[in-house]
Amino acid sequence: MLEPANQVDVVIVGAGIAGLSAAHRLTSAGVTTAVLEAASCVGGRMATEKVDGFRLDRVGQLLSTAYPELRLTPGLDSLALRPFAPGVLLHRDGRTHRAGAPASGGSARGALHAVRALASAPRGAAAPPGRGGGAPVGGAMDQARLGAALNRIAATPVARLLARPELPAAQALAARGVPARTVEGFLRPLLAALLCDPELTTSSRCADLALRAFASGRLCVPEGGADMLPELLARTLPPGTVHTGVRATSVSTTSVITAEHGEIRCRALLLATDARAAAELLPGLRVPEFHPVTVVHHTTDEPAAAFSTGASLLLDADRGGPVAHTSVLSNVDPSRAPGGRVLISSTVLGTPPEGVDTAVRIHLSRLYGMSTRRWETLAVHHTPEAVPVMRPPHDLRRPVRLLAGLYVCGDHRGTSTLQGALHSAHRAARSVLSDLGVTDCLRTADPAPTMPKAA
Repeated sequence: MLEPANQVDVVIVGAGIAGLSAAHRLTSAGVTTAVLEAASCVGGRMATEKVDGFRLDRVGQLLSTAYPELRLTPGLDSLALRPFAPGVLLHRDGRTHRAGAPASGGSARGALHAVRALASAPRGAAAPPGRGGGAPVGGAMDQARLGAALNRIAATPVARLLARPELPAAQALAARGVPARTVEGFLRPLLAALLCDPELTTSSRCADLALRAFASGRLCVPEGGADMLPELLARTLPPGTVHTGVRATSVSTTSVITAEHGEIRCRALLLATDARAAAELLPGLRVPEFHPVTVVHHTTDEPAAAFSTGASLLLDADRGGPVAHTSVLSNVDPSRAPGGRVLISSTVLGTPPEGVDTAVRIHLSRLYGMSTRRWETLAVHHTPEAVPVMRPPHDLRRPVRLLAGLYVCGDHRGTSTLQGALHSAHRAARSVLSDLGVTDCLRTADPAPTMPKAA
């Protein structure tokens, strides 16, 4: 029972994916919860802009069907995921090759059989995009090693991966004897797409987890746009739980001061903002470096069938321009574009060049093998602090409980992925419930608290 002086059991500051998922776990346990969001809508960096019927992600991070928290998080039962074609397409030496696709059925044990078969093709043989031919990552021995490594990593328990020595990913791959051509021709462009880190300075443990998710599942995007995931979570919370346009100015274990509603008393406070906003409210919290990400969206009158890449993710192994990876996203998720239109979404990692749209168009003309002069630019979204950097030594389980009554979660407390954000929220909610003495997590939640009127 709430004490008369309290207005709510738990206040969560931040309605991003971590805050909303934590709210689900708390309300499912019968804990009255208020989620405060300074912006006018939920989602944080998982935002999608609507332009003339197109749905354009601002950051566009890739998801994996192998993320455990997508299955474990309450409220995501009806989430629809649109998978890319198995594996990826690699553009190298003017040709495009498929890599990483399982031989059949999507099983991890069959992963990269198709890639190993490429090693037997003549080095000079030409091949249509996406249909094999040539060896994108070296000779037959390289292919065999790569295939065996991904098969092993898919079947390796996470605890064993985390017990490995920790180095920057590039150094770890070299120390394990992975050939340079395999790294440059496959692993670097793949990990750059998964981690937003083309230089592979990320902790090797985080890179191993990313490779494990790739080998175990399928790359995917939420149907309808990245914002569908936080919107689904917000929509399935008890009515009145989420309050947008409410900015927290001061926090403690027993209250939150807001610019719009004054003081809100509570028994526990969970900070679920990005790392920088969290440090502004709690000075002393570590603010990591960030990987900048720029996403450029185009459309064209060309029919979808004109793109031989289909529903595949296309990576540039040559690093011959600003684009790290690109896809005809409307082939992956038709709901992203109005009927009959094509949406091409391309990601630039790091600081974008001057005239980024022109540079991207020139690069895309080589990657897709067609003129891009008449393509229409729908949006250029640059996010300077898109993804927290995970250089070694990196703590994959940074504390979420700062002290009794004060907690923090987000992708800066684990891995810089959707899985990391959801898992940190899972840990934080569990810690809150433990400190509040709540053990029956199946109780029906009480109605959401009423916010005090704005001054």
